[in-house]
Amino acid sequence: MKDAGCGEEIITKICRLYADGQVPDAVKMLKRHRCCLMEQLHESQSRVDCLDFLVRQMGKSQR
Repeated sequence: MKDAGCGEEIITKICRLYADGQVPDAVKMLKRHRCCLMEQLHESQSRVDCLDFLVRQMGKSQR
């Protein structure tokens, strides 16, 4: 979970839920974390797209 970007607090909670047999709740937490990571990914992709646009525009103006 550390490799997936989970912090110590989340890891502890998920492990405790799993150990207590509350697997659906543990899975729910993992899915919530995944959702946050996907939002960050989309935000980063949007920034990269903006940079790509600027690079193209600047390249056109040099011609």
